[in-house]
This record gives sequence, structure tokens and C-alpha cells, in this order.
Amino acid sequence: MTLLVVGLSHRSAPVSLLERAALQEDTRGKLLRDAVGAVSAVVEGAAVAEAAVLSTCNRIELYAEVDRFHAGVSQLSALLARHSGVPLDELQPYLYVHFEDRAVAHLFTVACGLDSMVVGEGQILGQIKSALAHAQDEHTAGRLLNELFQQALRVGKRAHSETGIDRAGQSLVTFGLQQLAAGRDVPDWLRGKRALVIGAGSMSSLAAATLARTGVAELVIANRTLDRAERLAAALGQEGLKARAVPINAISVAAELALADLVVSCTGAAGLVLTADAVADASAHAPWARKGEDLAVLDLAMPRDVDAGVHRLPGVRLVDIESLAAASADAPMAADVDTVRQLVADEAAALAATRRAAHITPTVVALRAMASDVVSAELARLHGRLPDLDEKERGEITRTVRRVVDKLLHAPTVRVKELAGEPGGDQYAAALRQLFDLEPRTVAAVRNPEQERS
Repeated sequence: MTLLVVGLSHRSAPVSLLERAALQEDTRGKLLRDAVGAVSAVVEGAAVAEAAVLSTCNRIELYAEVDRFHAGVSQLSALLARHSGVPLDELQPYLYVHFEDRAVAHLFTVACGLDSMVVGEGQILGQIKSALAHAQDEHTAGRLLNELFQQALRVGKRAHSETGIDRAGQSLVTFGLQQLAAGRDVPDWLRGKRALVIGAGSMSSLAAATLARTGVAELVIANRTLDRAERLAAALGQEGLKARAVPINAISVAAELALADLVVSCTGAAGLVLTADAVADASAHAPWARKGEDLAVLDLAMPRDVDAGVHRLPGVRLVDIESLAAASADAPMAADVDTVRQLVADEAAALAATRRAAHITPTVVALRAMASDVVSAELARLHGRLPDLDEKERGEITRTVRRVVDKLLHAPTVRVKELAGEPGGDQYAAALRQLFDLEPRTVAAVRNPEQERS
């Protein structure tokens, strides 16, 4: 079986395509179930044993364990196209593929924030954790992906605790606010402002908490599920911030928009939450218009919550994922980034060596089991030909023969395990199977004893 990842991100695809391909939560579940639920009907189809989806505002990746590489790439690409709604011929030029060791290194790189739009940001760890939890809930994460994602989380935490990558990294919220502040000190710029946060999910909650820390005077949380917005507002209120919750509907959002100086939106909705007309209508009575300032709008949703036409409205400054992607290309890199890259390389190499060594263990166990069977058969034959041997003699002969076999097998099996940890180590397992004529079924039974008994 082969570890495979097929995906697209802000590094491989334009934001407009990422926006079209964004997966809703229920769609991710269907994608996982379809991936492992059945083998493709075509002759070249690949069996998918495990699958997990990592879907964020700037990447969509499908991780899977497949039995064939080329067929697996075709099948996973087709699944992404089908569930994203983007035709395969449009999607395919922007897809990247990593397998085995490169797939491991890629996920570790993502977990450390090195592949993020804002290098070093730590939110990706929560998103990886959610991706694993989702796959576990759908029963599509098995031993391979559970171990891989847990390792990725550990490596990401190491990067943030053992290096200064946090000095280079920041959240998309912080980066977006810096872009809106346009060179001004963010806390000074936000002080005294009234902010409207649309949505109460993880990104919106992070935005609300960030705004609370940086000095806004009042915060309004608008969400489709009002009690969730009320819980978030109550939590912020306990910290001394004036915060309240309202439902998302045309009337309440329009009323709050007319009072706000800053809007942050990240709902995960399929359609627009703020149209250009709604923003234009609110501007007639808005405090920012009376003060001669711009309305600041930060759209962190994928697909977008805010009509791109807002860019053209006078007195409105919109920062969205597309403009953040352009700005992040010029963001400074910390010296610690090189240290994290080396950490990723070391951790990926260590895991690859462990996985290669694990692949040879069933062969070694099968070889020792075969040797034990041969010894038992030969001893039984010997005892049958020499029935006059007493129990002490029989025991001594048995121990001697088994010691001889163990000593003959010890050095080669220890050495082959060491060699298996090196690149190309699978060849040693294949050589053992060939030299000792081990049946593939016997080795498979050691690797998957439950499957063999079923």
C-alpha cells in the first residue's frame, strides 16, 4: 500500500479556483465515505484503504493509502473534482501529488506553517487536528493516517516550542488587520472602533479574540445559530469587552453594518453574506463616513463572504484571501525558518526509516516461524527414529538445535532490520522472501493477523 496526497493550495492555484473548489463540511464527509466505500469500477481503479481531508481557506488536500500509485492519483483527482464541483480538466493543471516519503515531508511542512499563506502561523495545527478527528468520526482513518497525523501534530508543536518560527508567523486575522491598518500600529488604529464579526466558527472566534485583545470599544457577533454567538459574546464580555450577539439576517446585518467601523467575516457559507449593494446602502449613515474614514472589511472566508465589487466602492477598504495571498509573497522570513526546515527534514527521515524497518518485520517474523517449523519437524523425525532417548537427552538435543538455528539467523535478521531503515530498504525484505522461498500469504498473515483469520 502507498501513502498518497493529492491537493491544491494557494501555492499551486489561483485564489479564484480555490474559492470554487472549497469543500463544505458535509461535502468533506461524503468525499471520505466515497473514497473508502468502494473500489472504482474501472479496471485500473485503486483500492483506498484510508482517507483524510485537510481543507482550509487556502488548501484542499486528500490523504489516502492506496494499493496502486497511478490509479490512486487518477481516482483521488476524480474524487476531488466530483465533490468540489470543479471539472477535472480545469482542476488537474493545479493539482500536486506527493507519495510515500515526500507525502510525509509535505504534511510535516504544512504542520509547521512553512507552507501557509502567512509563514509560521499556528492555526494549521488545529486544522490538522480537526481533519484527523473528522476522518476518525467517518471511520476512514486507520493505523497509517492516525500515526501520520499524530506525528505531524507533534512535529508542528516542536517547531513552535523549540524555534522562533512564531516571530515569522502570525494568524491570518493578525496579518489581515495589519494590511487594513496600512502601516499604522494595529492597537492604536483599532482603539475606540466598533467591530462586527460575522460567523462564530474557529476563525471568527479567533478574530473576535484578537480584536478584543487589541482594543476595540465594542464587538458585535452575528451568526446563524444565535446561541453560539451569544456564548462567544458572553465569554468576551467576561474579559471586560462590550460584546453582544445578533442573528444573521438582512435587517440585523444591515443595521450593525451601518454602526461598524470594521467588519470581519468568515462563515463558510456557500453564497455571499455581504453584497456590494448592502455595503453601499449602509455607508449613508455609517460612523466611518461621518468621520471621513474608510470602512475596513476583512473577508477570511473561502469561498468569499464579501462581494468582490466592494473593492470598487468609495470609502471602503476590503482585504480578502486574494489580497492577503499577494501581500504574503513579500512578507519577511525569519532566520528560524531554516531551522524548522531542517527539523522537518530530520523528522521526515526518521519516520521514513521507522516505516521501512516496520515493513521488513513481518518478513523476519515469517522467516523465524518457518525455521521454527522446520526445527520442530526435524526433531519429531529424530525422536521417532531414536525412541530410546530419555527426556533429559531429548531436551538437550532440542535446545542445541534451536540454539544453532537462532545463532545462524540472528546476525542476518538484525542486519537486515538495520539496512531496512535506509533508502531502498524494502529490497532486503524482498531478497529474504526470495532466498528462503517465503510465501506472500505467510508474510501477509504476520502483517494482518486479523484479516488472515477472517
